[in-house]
Amino acid sequence: MAKEFSTCVEYGLKLSQRIYYGKESASSSAPVVVPAMSKFSAEGYLPSAPTVYAVVPEPEVVDNPDVPSYQPYVHGRCVPPALIPLQMHAVAMEIESYLDTAFVAVSGTWRVHCVMASRRCDCRIAVPMGEQGSLLGVEVDVNGRSYRTQLIRMEDVKDIEKMTKCEDGRFIKCQIYTLKVPQVDGGTTLSIKMSWSQKLIYLGGQFCLNVPFSFPAYVNPVGKKISKREKIFLKVNSGTGRELLCRSISHPLKELTREVSKVSFLYEAEVPVWSNADFTFSYTVNSSDIFGGVLLQSPFPRDFDQREMFCLYLFSVNIQSRKVFRKDIVFLIDISGSMRGDPLENTKNALVASLSKLNPQDSFNIIAFNGEIHLFSSTMKLATMEAVSNATDWVDVNLVADGGTNILLPLNQAMKLLAETTDSIPLIFLITDGAVEDERKICNIMKGYLKSGDSICPRICTLGIGSYCNHYFLQMLAHIGMGHYDAAYDADTIYFLMQRLITSASSVILANVKMDTLEHVDSLELFPSHFLDLSSGSPLILSGRYNGNFPESVKISGTLADMSNFVIDLKVQRAKDMPLDRMFARRHIDILTARAWLSENKELEEKVAKMSVQSGVPCEYTCMVFVQDDAGKKAPELLWTQEANSKLKQQKQVEVEGLKIMILGKLGVGFGNLAATAGNIVPGTEEASSFDPAQLLMKTASNCCGQLLDRCCCMCFIKTCSYMNDRCAIVFTQLCAALACFECLDCCCELSRRSSPQALSYLKGYVIEGYGVEDEHGEESSPNAMFTWRDHWYPVSLIEDLDPLLPTPFQLLGRDLVLWFDRSAREWVAFDDKCPHHLAPLSVN
Repeated sequence: MAKEFSTCVEYGLKLSQRIYYGKESASSSAPVVVPAMSKFSAEGYLPSAPTVYAVVPEPEVVDNPDVPSYQPYVHGRCVPPALIPLQMHAVAMEIESYLDTAFVAVSGTWRVHCVMASRRCDCRIAVPMGEQGSLLGVEVDVNGRSYRTQLIRMEDVKDIEKMTKCEDGRFIKCQIYTLKVPQVDGGTTLSIKMSWSQKLIYLGGQFCLNVPFSFPAYVNPVGKKISKREKIFLKVNSGTGRELLCRSISHPLKELTREVSKVSFLYEAEVPVWSNADFTFSYTVNSSDIFGGVLLQSPFPRDFDQREMFCLYLFSVNIQSRKVFRKDIVFLIDISGSMRGDPLENTKNALVASLSKLNPQDSFNIIAFNGEIHLFSSTMKLATMEAVSNATDWVDVNLVADGGTNILLPLNQAMKLLAETTDSIPLIFLITDGAVEDERKICNIMKGYLKSGDSICPRICTLGIGSYCNHYFLQMLAHIGMGHYDAAYDADTIYFLMQRLITSASSVILANVKMDTLEHVDSLELFPSHFLDLSSGSPLILSGRYNGNFPESVKISGTLADMSNFVIDLKVQRAKDMPLDRMFARRHIDILTARAWLSENKELEEKVAKMSVQSGVPCEYTCMVFVQDDAGKKAPELLWTQEANSKLKQQKQVEVEGLKIMILGKLGVGFGNLAATAGNIVPGTEEASSFDPAQLLMKTASNCCGQLLDRCCCMCFIKTCSYMNDRCAIVFTQLCAALACFECLDCCCELSRRSSPQALSYLKGYVIEGYGVEDEHGEESSPNAMFTWRDHWYPVSLIEDLDPLLPTPFQLLGRDLVLWFDRSAREWVAFDDKCPHHLAPLSVN
């Protein structure tokens, strides 16, 4: 889907070169020359910042709505429709960052500059989001109409499987969501606001934020000079009560305010071109050792869960001051047939890189699995240079994609290998792209293995590749194993995410973290349900709900790498200017969805759906809709949601007191695809659409004719048809003679009459409705001519397409002519393409 989208944009950019911007465009920015995509940049035109496209199924509508160019008619249709990026006239971005979560809102105006004023087109909005992005909402204002997105519960829509096939909203890649605004007039300006949440990456003791904000040159307005105003507002609240230190920032922001743990910045300016780099920002908290705290907050009045909220965080800023645990690592690598190609190659590269980073005192083993298991060694091996070299060779030879998927066998084998671990952190890294039928059984078996005891239990870390594996099974497996989970939906992200996951999980400095029993606290619910290890590559953040009274301080204990005990008292305080419910909504929804999947609990599913609708964070049990209000008046959100929920039953579009509601579909990742896993379908490949024979024939014929017309000028096409008519006339004549030989005189006479010279002349195009028309020699076919083709002017070429230094040959009405620039007369001249003396073509000098 991503490649198709990128190809549509490439073709749209080529179509946009037809647009004439007027004489003023010569002194302003010129249109961008579109380079052809190579096989290495097949997705080179995917949006790298919020972008709006005109959906163009018919090339004839492409023109400047202000200055019509009256260019030659363009034949054919675009299947799939071309996407022309709209020019952006203003943009403003607001970012609010709290702990490890950021909320981003981008507002801008885009103009439909590429469609005639008398025509309409759909506009597709593309929202690229950052790390673990969740779309929170899109609002559109255009020509008195307003649109906005909203989540509704899945159970409120019947026939949902049929409705979600609507392509109005879809992911073209894991973090790029698109939706469509229907029927926008050419020349219209759209005002759009897009909101999403995303995670900050924790690297080297720093929180790092990266927001897609790199606009390509072709969205800069072309033609008359247009003011381009760019604005960025950033507010950071670490919530730690400690000094916040800024490390890097990509854009020239000016500091507005600063408090102990808060800071805000602003950048606003007129710019010659839009930002061509993503917005990045990183900060750290001033501390020399492990520190943390607890934040409390009361629920807002309309919250369906009226329990108090809390957040516990624990950081390790100074990495060098603490020793990390020794590691015993078992890598479980899926080598089923669906892993062939880039997924397996990137996995192998990341595995070899991880092996090279192990310390000599660490031990490791590798288990490759499909329907069977293949061990590098029957025992754990110390990470010596020789062992790592042997493992690298073994990986190159034995990791070959083939067969099915069995996850339980390698997990059981890994547990046996790590059964006798004492003074180290036992780690299992599971990398897979498939779903299996016994996933719930696997989770229950792992629970039995990992019952807490005095020793350190094996940690299970999981990485899901593509969209066919059950990511909620992998999340639950990681929660049971007190490990980390990540997802690589695209093959090109496997190497980075696998490296980050392994680095984070293998740099543990505090294990077996526990919290003292909280007295006077009831109905305590934790997300996740237990404490993870504190590592130098990942902070420890725990959140939840409770009733009762929280103590003034909380005691946290754990085991350090030297096997000594560690205790710290965390101060409890009320959170100020930090929306805890929004910050942890995505985390709570994901964990509860995994629990609901494992237990098949309908009450949990209902709870997740309520949390999703309330917070605006999509989940597996809600559906996104696009609401249009023609009157421009926005109904109260809760009111229309209740009414819509009661009426959204059987149709794709409904009317609720003037509100038109369009189903966009689910934004969840689903619970795996057993059929795709069994069929060894490679992640990222898309199944072919099922057409009936008539649709397939129409689509093939349309594509064939469209490609033919794209590659043939009008005159070439006319000559081809004339040539075919001549051949048809000969065939008909020969057929008549054959029929005469078989004594079919009646049929032969009839066909001979229809094949008379006059009829053949009509086929050739020399007689049209009784008018005398010249043939290629310039002679009229009738003495009473009323129309002469050679007495009229014909456009043959654009001046800018001609080279004044060289003659240009062309044909007109079957006559070979040549154009050249007469320097003495300083004008263009046309002549027969034949030298009167030597009879050689003038076009060859």
